[in-house]
Amino acid sequence: MTRYVFKMPDLGEGTVEAEIVAWHVKVGDQVTEDQVMAEVMTEKAAVEVPAPVTGRVVSLTGGPGDMVRVGAELVVFETEGGADVEAAEPAPEPAAAPKPAPAPTLAPAPVPTPQPTAQPAATQPSAVRAGEPGRSGRIMASPASRRRAHEAGLDLAQVHGSGPGGRITRQDLESALSGAVPSAAPATEATPRPSAGLARRTGTDEIRVIGVRRVIANRMTDAKRNIPHFAYVEEVDVTELESLRQHLNDKAPAGSLSLTYLPFLIAALARVLEDYPQCNAWFDAERNVVVRHRPLHAGVATQTPDGLKVPVVRHAEARSLRELAEEIKRVSDAARSGKATKEELSGSTITVTSLGKLGGIVSTPIINAPEMAIIGVNKAVDRPVVLNGAITVRRIMNLSSSFDHRFVDGYDAAAMIQALKDLLEHPATIFIPG
Repeated sequence: MTRYVFKMPDLGEGTVEAEIVAWHVKVGDQVTEDQVMAEVMTEKAAVEVPAPVTGRVVSLTGGPGDMVRVGAELVVFETEGGADVEAAEPAPEPAAAPKPAPAPTLAPAPVPTPQPTAQPAATQPSAVRAGEPGRSGRIMASPASRRRAHEAGLDLAQVHGSGPGGRITRQDLESALSGAVPSAAPATEATPRPSAGLARRTGTDEIRVIGVRRVIANRMTDAKRNIPHFAYVEEVDVTELESLRQHLNDKAPAGSLSLTYLPFLIAALARVLEDYPQCNAWFDAERNVVVRHRPLHAGVATQTPDGLKVPVVRHAEARSLRELAEEIKRVSDAARSGKATKEELSGSTITVTSLGKLGGIVSTPIINAPEMAIIGVNKAVDRPVVLNGAITVRRIMNLSSSFDHRFVDGYDAAAMIQALKDLLEHPATIFIPG
């Protein structure tokens, strides 16, 4: 028998260590070459690490949340024949959709729930189920399985995995290719609900901060520590904007995407930022330089199952209202499903964030470094206001903004929001050349 030592591979881009997100094998498991053993994450992306050889796992280094340096021993195998070997460091197989973090409030990649043990042998493999829609989100399968499915013309989204965390195993793939359909899983007995009435609750739950949540925590901490935030809140009368929005939606062809406030807001930003370029900028701390951007690459903060991400609508200044709405939806859907590319999740010059119906009255958004500003959209509600000396009902929406006070003066920040307010309250002017 041969002892084969596999080291943490060099993941590129100056990475010196990686975090163990999840192990998909355990000590004693027999693995085959190219079988995914683990998922690791750097500050840039999530990466699946495949087995370099076929053999038995003798030891594993670290658990979920532990950092392992590049070149350190990661997995030791016992293989057939030959002398003991220390593995080279091959480039790992990238995850299906690596998700880099372009900003402190972002998660760079999905974090699957760690599963300590393999699927029991008694579990029947899953296959394509007739009439059942494909899964959305990240598909967990080994590089070899992906290659085999691609060669066979099989969509892995239609295959139901029986492995840990829904991973598609080799048996699942073989069953799908052969057309086998597994027997229905036995129904689990429902957990009885506690009886009505008051009862004491005891105990605590400990959740280790790893993966995406760790990156979010670290980067938000850095943003608040290093950037002196200046907050400015202004209410906007969006009655006319709401009327225009409803009119355009009513006149749109059947099947067209319904317009929300976001494309109007981003279209207005494209106009306003021409006069306030210091708000459409980055601070390059290494060079001590403020980089002002002429194009508007609007970040759209998006809540996903893996945490907050900021997909980017590039060159918003060159898009029509409908094009903006379609691109906002496209990149947001890609972020939620885990299919967004690195380019789609990086490079924003100013970020817009909205909690939709949960928008509340006021929020204090954290700047998406290295940007200089972030605009928060709060909930639009009907309120009684005084207009032309009379009390009337108008639709009011607050804008909550934060600025990097090192480089954006309070006056300029307020003036920018006031200019944005003026365009939104008279929405026709958004589309009139200045």
